[in-house]
Amino acid sequence: MTTENVSIPAHDWIAVIDFGAQYSQLIARRVRECQVYCELWPHTTALADLLARKPKGIILSGGPASVYAPGAPAVDPAVFECGLPVLGICYGMQLMAKSLGGQVEEAEKREYGRTLLHITGADELFAGLPTEGITCWMSHGDVVREVPSGFVVTARTDNAPVAAMKHAERRLYAVQFHPEVVHTTQGRDIIRNFAVGICGCRADWTVGNYIRHTVEEIRQQVGRGKAICALSGGVDSAVAATLVQQAIGDQLTCIFVNHGFMRQNEPEKLREIFTARMGKQFIMVDAADRFLDKLEGVGDPETKRKLIGEEFIRVFEQEAARLGDNVRYLVQGTIYPDVIESGTGAANLIKSHHNVGGLPAQMKLDLIEPLRYLFKDEVRRLGLELGLPESMIWRQPFPGPGLAIRTVGTITRERVELVRKADAIVTEEVEKAGLAREIWQYFAVLTDTRSVGVMGDGRTYGYVVAIRAITSIDAMTADWARLPYELLDRIAGRIMSEVKGISRVVYDISSKPPATICWE
Repeated sequence: MTTENVSIPAHDWIAVIDFGAQYSQLIARRVRECQVYCELWPHTTALADLLARKPKGIILSGGPASVYAPGAPAVDPAVFECGLPVLGICYGMQLMAKSLGGQVEEAEKREYGRTLLHITGADELFAGLPTEGITCWMSHGDVVREVPSGFVVTARTDNAPVAAMKHAERRLYAVQFHPEVVHTTQGRDIIRNFAVGICGCRADWTVGNYIRHTVEEIRQQVGRGKAICALSGGVDSAVAATLVQQAIGDQLTCIFVNHGFMRQNEPEKLREIFTARMGKQFIMVDAADRFLDKLEGVGDPETKRKLIGEEFIRVFEQEAARLGDNVRYLVQGTIYPDVIESGTGAANLIKSHHNVGGLPAQMKLDLIEPLRYLFKDEVRRLGLELGLPESMIWRQPFPGPGLAIRTVGTITRERVELVRKADAIVTEEVEKAGLAREIWQYFAVLTDTRSVGVMGDGRTYGYVVAIRAITSIDAMTADWARLPYELLDRIAGRIMSEVKGISRVVYDISSKPPATICWE
């Protein structure tokens, strides 16, 4: 098997060298919001490999380490001599300072949260910005005590005498704060000043350009061959299918596999929707027993994801063989957060997405992943441009492994059915309350904890269900939704009275990070 992913269009672009910061993905998103393409690269990347891709500028991300600690992540010092503009953010600033002869040490007073920034010198990063009144977001315990030779300090805060520095002739810039987070009031302007003003990037990273490039590339790649698309019903796979269908028409057959872990009544609804949209180019495969048998008794979440990922591929290979010898390609709705969280590139493994880290080593089909470098909000804009209905574009995200990873611990048919019923109640009540569009995801989780309860004056010993509702833009970060107490009361009351085997309901108020959206 070869992985033939669709490449990005030829644009001016910025490389983000990732040192493991929780905000690294946000840097890429903010650059793209300026209509400049951006990618994350691991700090271990050879500089020659990076420069071969011809970026217009480099951003050094933040990170949890101290630059003076043994084994701290580093970068090839030649990055500062390569002639490209470089912007260091937080750890990236400290690394720049230390690498070029400055002094970095532990701060007497750590600085976290919103801080008032004072701009004290001329700096292209701050072009067009007021010198006072800017709130920035700080998150650091180390400071640059002395800047390297040739650098000048251009901003400070009350606790950080060096909040920004630059070496204009060498086009090296650095900030101690995080311009990529929304709490920095002028953060997007600072990033635009770097990407467009300093690096000279053309702001031409648009949905329309992406569609034109991708359609043409898929058309050339597939030629007269045929492809199947793994259609889950979510926005990612629906957009991927529509994009590929625009490229190769009836050479594409979309396949929806019911793996037994879907939400209540969902397989029937999706079959109706996609049959109406695609007719003979749509196939539904009922493989619920096959998947449930495979996962019966499995409790480890990574094992669940990988078993499901492999079984999906085997089903698609069988369907491809049934459709004929000319089916060579499998289209997936893989998006950039899937790739990042699955531990590819710079990121540590958070969880193996079934369509990335869960794929088997040997496959008979070549992959086409037209959304692999897009964030969720970019996928939605793409879908709207392609003419998909808003009801599909704004459909609540649902993980590929489905209820298997919302059943914490061992999988049994009975436990999956419990979470399915509880989840249906959560969905119904949130929609009735008119909050469906305001909340990114809302669902029930069946925990592996049991709790004593009282029903009908008798003792019960049932499972604990957790309700999870979060707000987000791209799923890389998320905050717990402040649902009305009355709504939580109705949900909890219905679950405990209508779902036999549930004795307690709790509400998850964890944000991402440090938590993830799903429990497994």
